[in-house]
Amino acid sequence: MERFLQIRKPAAVAVGVIILVVGGVLGIAASSWAGQSVLGSSHTVPIYISQSAASASGPKTNALGFAPLLKPALPAVVSITSSRVVKVPQSPFFNDPFFQQFFGGQGPRQPQEQRERGLGSGVIISPDGYILTNNHVVDKATDIKVLLPDKRQFSGKVIGTDPKTDVAVVKIDATDLPTIPLGDSSKLEVGDYAFAIGNPFGVGETATMGIVSATGRNGLSIEDYEDFIQTDAAINPGNSGGALLNARGELIGVNTAILSGGGGNQGIGFAIPINMAKYVMDEILKHGKVVRGYIGVGIQEVTPELARVFHVTAEKGALVSSVDPSSPGGKAGLQRGDVITELNGTPINGPNDLRLKVATMAPGTTVHLKVNRNGEPRDVSLTLGEAPTGKGEVNPQGGSAENSPMRGVQVQDLTDDIRQQLGLRPDVKGVVVTNVSDDAPAADAGLQRGDVIEQVNRQPVNSVADYQHLVSQAGKKTMVLLVERGGNTTFLVVQGE
Repeated sequence: MERFLQIRKPAAVAVGVIILVVGGVLGIAASSWAGQSVLGSSHTVPIYISQSAASASGPKTNALGFAPLLKPALPAVVSITSSRVVKVPQSPFFNDPFFQQFFGGQGPRQPQEQRERGLGSGVIISPDGYILTNNHVVDKATDIKVLLPDKRQFSGKVIGTDPKTDVAVVKIDATDLPTIPLGDSSKLEVGDYAFAIGNPFGVGETATMGIVSATGRNGLSIEDYEDFIQTDAAINPGNSGGALLNARGELIGVNTAILSGGGGNQGIGFAIPINMAKYVMDEILKHGKVVRGYIGVGIQEVTPELARVFHVTAEKGALVSSVDPSSPGGKAGLQRGDVITELNGTPINGPNDLRLKVATMAPGTTVHLKVNRNGEPRDVSLTLGEAPTGKGEVNPQGGSAENSPMRGVQVQDLTDDIRQQLGLRPDVKGVVVTNVSDDAPAADAGLQRGDVIEQVNRQPVNSVADYQHLVSQAGKKTMVLLVERGGNTTFLVVQGE
């Protein structure tokens, strides 16, 4: 039996649980119902740390634990309840004429409305009532209530949200509120203390302790922009939007998700770094939305196989897999196969690193790139644009020889009809993959049915004849394919003998 690990948003804002399988082992799940009680017996052991054991820059402690550190922060973490009205479709039987005779012959019934309620947390970041939380805590909410630890309750207003990072800013009509000083999440190291504060399962304000388990976590497919702090401090449903503190009592992150097989804490939680959250918050307060820089190229990891092909250092830089000719990158002369190794003199560790750096730059900013093209270094300067807000059965032919790395792959010419079925742009050229055997080397490389092969070994493919010629020319050697899939292009390396 397969075991699915679920990445959960720890706030109750959805009806039931929705699981999206990612890569066969990871899934994203909406959290449980607000007010759902998950209580059990527990035994707590006090942490005894002498004052002399803590350095001047270390955790604020007393003889019994971390109360001096947490006491100033607790009043600034709030509970947020939200509600929204959704339409629940009626059974199709109610619209059937036969059944309508039992209900007075009325016409088709309209969907009924149902109110959903959600629970989360938030952090007061200014004395005049601005609160930082998660987008999924307040998403589509029609009514927001903010409960302070001193039992005062206020109506909340959403000032702005950014679904791409899961950050939202809420305002309440209050003054002289307690706040938490902001830390610098870029200075976090694995092993640093981490304290999570929130309202798990609606039981009331709760503080938990752990360490920073990892930094820079990405590739989880939770958000569009990911740079998570991972912690083993207990985070549960209801903690979303709550505070993650360092040992100085500074806010270093906003708790947002957990990796869980059963819905509760299993020691793997994720928080949005405060540096990212603050940037998003400032953009929302300044523009009402987040305005991000934009180069206009598709990028991917530089694997060891691709590094050999493109003559660069493995696992460094971002490989350009597509270029929008009308974008800043296209106009500056960037090409497919370029590897961007530096941005304004700072090394690029991978595609996520480049995306995050560019996203925090304002449109109109001039940037300087170091690019490796066919093993030769180049300097490219460009002015960033503004990132856009939005992205049948065929007969197989074109097989390959038994000893070819492309064996088990069948392709067909890309006709206008097929191009329309696949939703491709008119300028896309290549051959469409109609079948990939499970045991084919190309299947191991990630090639799928419906992919369009645009290049083989950096050479354009305009027809099945082109494809067969290039594959035959390569023989048993490793091949590099440029593949179009879902509006994006990527390089795949198919291993040879």
